[in-house]
Amino acid sequence: MASIAPGASAAQPVRLTLWLLLTVYVFNFIDRQIVNILAEPIARDLDLSDTQIGLMTGLAFALFYTVLGIPIARLADRPTTHRPRLIALALAVWSGMTALCGVAQNFWQLLLARIGVGVGEAGCTPPAHSLISDMVPPDKRASALAFYSLGIPIGSLLGMVIGGLLADYLGWREAFVVVGLPGVTLALVVWFVLKDPRRSDAAAILQAKAAAPALPLRQALAEVMGSRAYILLVCAGSGAAFLSYGKTTWTTIFFQRTHELTAGQTGLWFGIIGGVGGILGTWLGGYLADRYGATNRRHVLTAPAVGMALAIPLAIAAYHAPNWPLALVLIFLPQVFNSLYYGPCYSAAQGLVPIRARAIAAAALLFFQNLIGLGLGPLFFGVLSDVLEPTYGAESVRYVLYGAAVLGLVPAFFFWRCSLHLDRELDQKD
Repeated sequence: MASIAPGASAAQPVRLTLWLLLTVYVFNFIDRQIVNILAEPIARDLDLSDTQIGLMTGLAFALFYTVLGIPIARLADRPTTHRPRLIALALAVWSGMTALCGVAQNFWQLLLARIGVGVGEAGCTPPAHSLISDMVPPDKRASALAFYSLGIPIGSLLGMVIGGLLADYLGWREAFVVVGLPGVTLALVVWFVLKDPRRSDAAAILQAKAAAPALPLRQALAEVMGSRAYILLVCAGSGAAFLSYGKTTWTTIFFQRTHELTAGQTGLWFGIIGGVGGILGTWLGGYLADRYGATNRRHVLTAPAVGMALAIPLAIAAYHAPNWPLALVLIFLPQVFNSLYYGPCYSAAQGLVPIRARAIAAAALLFFQNLIGLGLGPLFFGVLSDVLEPTYGAESVRYVLYGAAVLGLVPAFFFWRCSLHLDRELDQKD
C-alpha cells in the first residue's frame, strides 16, 4: 500500500496506521452524513423548513468545524504533540455528540448537538494528513491520502444504509444513538494502539524536542497562501465540496419527495450506488495522480478537472429520469467522476508547503472546503428550494439539482488552472 518515508521510524506499522485512520474517517463520515438520510423524517417530526434542514445539515456543523480546525492543526504541527491521541480525543467527542442528537426535542437542541459533532470532528483530518505525510514518501502520497479519503464514500454509504434502515425500523432518534456510541470504543483503540513516529522511541523524542518549533501562525499561513497553485487548489476543492455536500443532502431528499421512496429505501439504494461510485472514484483518482503525475506533475489534477466536466450531462439525465431505478443507474458515473479529486487535491496541498506547515495546509483547505462546501452547499440549495417551491411544488428539488450539476464547470476550471502551476511548485519545499 505505501512504503515508509525517509526519516520515519522503521518500526512504525504504516499499514496498520493507514487502516486504523481509515476506520476513524469512516466513523467520521457516518456521524457527519447520517443526518442527510434522516433529514426528511426529522423535518416531518420537528416541522422544519428546507432552509432549517440546510442549516442543520450544513452550516451549524461546518462553522465550528472549520474555525476550530486551524488551532488544532497548529497543535498537530508541534513536534511534541502526540497526533494519534489528539485524534482519539476528537473521536470520543464527536461520537458522544452524535448520540446526543437522538435526544433532541426541538430544532435548537438538535442544532447545538450538531455543533458539538463539528467541534469534535475538527480534530480528525489535519493531524491525520500530517501523520500520513510524515510516514509516506511523496511519490506514494496521493495514493495514501486517497486511501484515507476512502472514509468519505465508505462512511457516507454506511451512514445512508444504516441510518435509513434504522430510521424505518426504529426511528431517527434511535439511529443517532446506535451509530454514535461505538465511536467511543474506537477512540480507546486509537489511543492505545496507534503510535506517532515522532514519539515512537527515545531518539525520536529527543529529535522532536531539538527540532525547530512549529512555525508561527502568521508565517505558516504566509507559506501556505504564498503559493498560487495552493490558492487555485482551494478554489477548486471548495467548489467541488460545495456541490458534493449540497447534492448529497438534496439528492437523498429528491428520491424521497419526487420518487416517494422511504428513508430506508433511499439509504439502501442511493447509499450503495453513491458509496460504490465514490469508493471507485476516490481510489482511481489517487492511482491516476501517482501514475501519471510521476511523469508530468500537471497530470496530478487532470482526472479531477476532466471528471467534473464529464459528470454534468450524466447528472442532469439522472435527475430527469422518469423513475428511480433509472435515476440510480444514471447517477453512478457522476458519483465516480465527482470523487476523483479527493486524493490528488489533498496530496497536492501537502506537497505545496514546507513540512512544518502541512497540518496548517490541510486545515486551511478543509476550512474553505467545509465552510463553503458543507456550510453553504446544503443551506444554499435549501433556500433555493424554498424560493422555487411556490412555482414547482415538490419538484423544486429536481430543478435545484439541475443547476447544481451545471455548476460542476466551476471546480473543473480551477482544477485545470491549478494543474498549470504544479511543475514549478509541487514538492519543492520538502
